[in-house]
Amino acid sequence: MKSDSLNSASAPLCVLKFGSSVLKCEADYDAAAQEVFRHVRRGEKVIAVVSALAGETDALLAQGKMVGGSGSTPNAAMLARLARTGELRSAALMGLALARVGMRTAVLDPHEISLEAEGDPLDSNLCGLDSGAVAEALAGHEVLAVPGFTATHARHGVVTLGRGGTDLTAVFFAARCGAPVVRLIKDVDGVYAQDPAENPDAERYAELDYDAAASASAGLIQPKAIAAAKAAGIIVEVAAMGAADATRICSSPARKAPARQSRPLRVALLGCGAVGAGVLAHLRSRPDLFEMNPVLVRHPQARAHVHGVTFTSQLEHALAHQPDLVVELLGGADAPAEIMAGALAAGAHVVTANKAALARHYDDLYAAARDGDARLAWSAAVGGGTPVLEAVERLCLAGGVVKIEGVMNGTANFLLDRLANGEGFAEAVGEAQRLGFAEADPAADVDGHDAADKLSLLIRQAFGQALSPAHIAKDSLADVSPAAVQGARSDGLVFKQIGVCELLDGGGVRAEVRVRPVPVHHPLAGARNEENRFILTGTGQGVQTLYGKGAGRWPTAAAVFADIMDIQRGLSEPVNVKHATSERSTAPARLRA
Repeated sequence: MKSDSLNSASAPLCVLKFGSSVLKCEADYDAAAQEVFRHVRRGEKVIAVVSALAGETDALLAQGKMVGGSGSTPNAAMLARLARTGELRSAALMGLALARVGMRTAVLDPHEISLEAEGDPLDSNLCGLDSGAVAEALAGHEVLAVPGFTATHARHGVVTLGRGGTDLTAVFFAARCGAPVVRLIKDVDGVYAQDPAENPDAERYAELDYDAAASASAGLIQPKAIAAAKAAGIIVEVAAMGAADATRICSSPARKAPARQSRPLRVALLGCGAVGAGVLAHLRSRPDLFEMNPVLVRHPQARAHVHGVTFTSQLEHALAHQPDLVVELLGGADAPAEIMAGALAAGAHVVTANKAALARHYDDLYAAARDGDARLAWSAAVGGGTPVLEAVERLCLAGGVVKIEGVMNGTANFLLDRLANGEGFAEAVGEAQRLGFAEADPAADVDGHDAADKLSLLIRQAFGQALSPAHIAKDSLADVSPAAVQGARSDGLVFKQIGVCELLDGGGVRAEVRVRPVPVHHPLAGARNEENRFILTGTGQGVQTLYGKGAGRWPTAAAVFADIMDIQRGLSEPVNVKHATSERSTAPARLRA
């Protein structure tokens, strides 16, 4: 995902560090990508600094010593050259995981950004960085994935930064690139007064000063990193993956964190198609946070090969035991809305990607949420993995929105791309269905109904007005000839399905979904395959362009799971705070860690 604006340089920067304690195997990059997405959808740019997979650096060093012996400086330099390969590989794997979710990511090696160090080849200290090159990369991407632990060296070529050196890399990036905070993601949720493995009742620190942290965090944070943070005035947060809070290492005196009482949330997952299967995978990866009810599907017997999960075709079984959270991914409008309204009224929080049910039953669903003092979250309903609703909310808080236009149906965009490449309409639809972008009946995408549903929700979010999708004019892709789509190229044009909603001078709203050609240099023209693009015009705030994947399992599942995690974090706060459930405070997920 990408968020460019006329003042994009002012986008807040977040530096996240993922160590070997949380990157134990290839599957852990999914959780790391979800952690990055949490910050991206808050409008932040992210530098993700990664360690090698657990045990890999030790294995490489042992291998190097076995082959080359130990002792002299040249051997140490060669060992450093070998040891750093774990981090280089890890950064590339992180980039792949982020790209699958749909975030626009660049992977940068130390020599590409002049990350320089001095000192011993196996225990160097960072001394230089081309922050301009980093800024240039961030201008075109939402996330940079960079290897920790290693840097270039004037004499040795490459060096490593000592055990725990990825902590130092993260602090150095924060200091040189203007991020006031660096968040170190560990396998514990902070710094404790005692080892929690030995004393389950050990107290966690909410804050520690740098000197006290150097002692209390021995073995957890590299001492050189704490010293560098103190020298630069960088706040260091130590947190677990997905956690709401952290231990803050700063200039403040030590303060213990309040005790937290939390239990796994009981989750009812309704629907397990392409997106639902992705959400299920995320939920199963956090058994410490979530307990699963039987998953609602049409044909449970077809899921017998999935171990550790119970499937049911009976709604009452899926909703048994008063679930804390209902995740609705059924499709359709009226029946899912009725289910969601019942769950909300009974006090269960609801997460959905169902734009049709929301657009048609918005007021009833929010009335049920108010009655049940429950939360309704639906970030994935518009834009899939593109956090457009969060961007609209930020613009509203900053002064208002006057216009939104976008390629907001990934399936329709995929079909138009295929038609432009010479494929027939039926062939293109079949390919979209095979890839999981289109339903068995593609009419909602082809005829503009899906885009109209999204426009209706965007109008609610941006302008606070109700406009039924039925009252939004629509074009159908079926009325556009493949020859016209192909021929547009020779005129420097590209056909796109574009939804537009605009606030009029009299306070009304104009909205439509049109299939029309735009010049190749138009910001929406570059959307490819299932990608979405949105242009947001704020009141006196310039223009923002958002990019992301609008269809497919993983981008949409990431947005759904991000809503789930927002709710989980809100419910695990140490203080029992009553959350507002008014329309403006619950739509979409606005819970902030």
